[in-house]
Amino acid sequence: MNYMLKDENAMYYECGYSCDNALYLRLGSEAFFITDSRYTIDASENVKNANVMINGDLYAEAVNLLKKNKIKKIIFDPKEWTVAGFEKMSTKSKVSFQPELDFSHKKRIIKSDEELKILSKAAKLGAKAFKALAKEFNKQGLGESEYKLTHRAKGILGDFGKYALSFEPIVAINKNAAKPHAMPSKSKLSLGDLLLVDAGLKYKRYCSDRTRTVYVDDNFSFNTKVKYKSKKIQKAYDTVLKAHDNAIIKAKSGMKAKKVDALTRDIIERAGFGKYYVHSTGHGVGLDIHEMPYISSKSETIIEDGMVYTVEPGIYIPNEFGIRIEDMVAMVDGKAKVL
Repeated sequence: MNYMLKDENAMYYECGYSCDNALYLRLGSEAFFITDSRYTIDASENVKNANVMINGDLYAEAVNLLKKNKIKKIIFDPKEWTVAGFEKMSTKSKVSFQPELDFSHKKRIIKSDEELKILSKAAKLGAKAFKALAKEFNKQGLGESEYKLTHRAKGILGDFGKYALSFEPIVAINKNAAKPHAMPSKSKLSLGDLLLVDAGLKYKRYCSDRTRTVYVDDNFSFNTKVKYKSKKIQKAYDTVLKAHDNAIIKAKSGMKAKKVDALTRDIIERAGFGKYYVHSTGHGVGLDIHEMPYISSKSETIIEDGMVYTVEPGIYIPNEFGIRIEDMVAMVDGKAKVL
């Protein structure tokens, strides 16, 4: 098989190294990692199972390799390429470029045993970080804005530089939590507030992802046993938790992803909150924070052992509140195991 990659995580998956200016070619049984002279030492020391090629013009080097190896067809993922980059390749060679969306993600959908161990470690480190975050917010969070709380969350989640973050953490209070991907605001944390935190960190480049929604009282923690004074919020919270647990308990290998989605959606709809559940149940997690499989109402993907994905049902009532509970699971021996 012949294919070319431009995405950093796709390249890393193939050869154990990537950088921000590189191109990877797999031509039959031989592979080539092309980069510029700034990365000569790192690439030479870390690239595995590929020939390191140093050339400031990545595309010219790639075209030369295609011609030298008399390649007639090569697969690429259009999502990875800029129009300018692709044109440099396609106009200077007579190769037939065959588009295949999500080419690398499809290769990575089933995690190896080693990847499962790394993802489990990432998830455990993420859970540990949430505990540290609860202590910090209890100690110094009251009276601070979402801006400052988000800044604190970044430092604690990354252990002040030890780990990269999976994504920009979401820290949302009360009505701001009704926005699934809320941006921080000037709202300040007070006792009696609803607080949603969605965050994750990376371990050996693999991501973790977790969400908790809590009631802010004295010495609160980010667990799932939460009591609110508002009956409406409590009903919504209990519904989301029930949906979350149901999808984990009843998910089975061999089931279609849309069936897993239904395990959360049906419960939320029956409770009368259907129109406030505005996103899918989950997404795959790996080197990228969003990978296959996608757990949506339209997905025909068959869930298999070795897949890792999130279960994150939510209810979002505009200008009032939002609730989401999220955990990562791996399919092991036919069942979903919380990482």
